[in-house]
Amino acid sequence: MKNSAHALHYAIAEYGKVLALKNRHDEALEHYREAIRRAVSLKAPEVFFRHYTQCVLESLELTGSYSEVIEFCLKADDHYQTLTVDTPLHRKDHGSVLERCAMIYIRSGDYTSAKACLSDACAVAGKGVLPLSEEVLGYLNRGLSIDSFRLTVLQNKHRYFVVRKGMVDEKNARPLDNGKARKGSGVLLGTPI
Repeated sequence: MKNSAHALHYAIAEYGKVLALKNRHDEALEHYREAIRRAVSLKAPEVFFRHYTQCVLESLELTGSYSEVIEFCLKADDHYQTLTVDTPLHRKDHGSVLERCAMIYIRSGDYTSAKACLSDACAVAGKGVLPLSEEVLGYLNRGLSIDSFRLTVLQNKHRYFVVRKGMVDEKNARPLDNGKARKGSGVLLGTPI
């Protein structure tokens, strides 16, 4: 992506992922948010915004910022309900937002809200689209509770987390330095960085 107008926000986000893998989520969040700001200012394709937002939500979840994640997910759910678009991708995205909200409710011990979100997620996305939601809902429907450790095991099993080893483009990652990509090796947008 070195010659793309979107290479810089991509590189910044990738460095955020590098930081997230080191459990440096506060710094990762700075990078994701800057990547979002730059992507929006360039009117980048929505796929960038959606992906960076998933990264933000993931770091917030992993740092225990549950109220922020729930607030975002509920607003996103309201937004999806106003859309007239009905494609498999939009249904999966909507379901994924509800799934994330349910995971946070479980981590918060609110199994009733989690069960409602999981039911909605499965209904919106369709059968077989969100296997994590289906498996966790099965546990809750049987009256079982899920502790945080077991939930993380299930999340990893179903590849819930976007930021994973082997899925980060470290060689193109660029850290921030006072709000700008730090100078380093390589060329980005025709200018040395």
